[in-house]
Amino acid sequence: MEDTQIDRSDSEGRHDMQLDMTAPIGPQLHALLRERVVRNDLKPGARISEAEIAREYEISRQPVREAFIKLAEEGLIEIRPQRGTVVRKIDCDAVLDIRFVREAIEADIVRLLAETHDRELVLRLRHQIEEQKAIAANAPAEFIAADEIFHETLAAGAGKASIWKLVSGLKSQMDRVRYLSAEVFPLDRLIEQHETIVNAIEAGDVAAAEGAIRIHLRAVLSDLPDIIRAHPDAFRAPPPE
Repeated sequence: MEDTQIDRSDSEGRHDMQLDMTAPIGPQLHALLRERVVRNDLKPGARISEAEIAREYEISRQPVREAFIKLAEEGLIEIRPQRGTVVRKIDCDAVLDIRFVREAIEADIVRLLAETHDRELVLRLRHQIEEQKAIAANAPAEFIAADEIFHETLAAGAGKASIWKLVSGLKSQMDRVRYLSAEVFPLDRLIEQHETIVNAIEAGDVAAAEGAIRIHLRAVLSDLPDIIRAHPDAFRAPPPE
């Protein structure tokens, strides 16, 4: 039987690009293009076209058109009739709004965890932190994936996996900033913050756990102006005051 997968890699070889031709193409293509925008592989302000994407993945234009519509609804691309489609620049207000939402949700999550004293969960989180240390120096993109797993594990441990899934769908603008900053800002600081969060959970210190996650998620407030200055063409708005 012939292989039914098409393998694609971006020019920097940063991640596999695959479409499983035995499964519905539309959802796969949407997820793939969303990831490329979030990683800034499709750069803010870049022009993209249905025809080019269809040729790249050797598919018809219909699933591309559907994926573009969903990406536009998520604020990741802008479809300009008669003028073409572009990757939207990062919206600072959206970044700050989802950070606010995340802080409110994750503060409650770690509060619940500190109250429950789940030893197995703490061990799993510590193992994840050791993995973060191992990859931070050489693979910033992989670190972001590991960071995502860490926060997802916190949510699942508190019985809030469905809430985290909802948050994940909303935080694309914040994730775009994370990828821009990963190669510039010290990841050791984030790992130390993760350790502080886990230490407080293990100790059952509710106030310390909540305070630690708030400090962790507020880092973007101080880092964002520097990130914008380093990548001015990637953003729609000036640095926040």
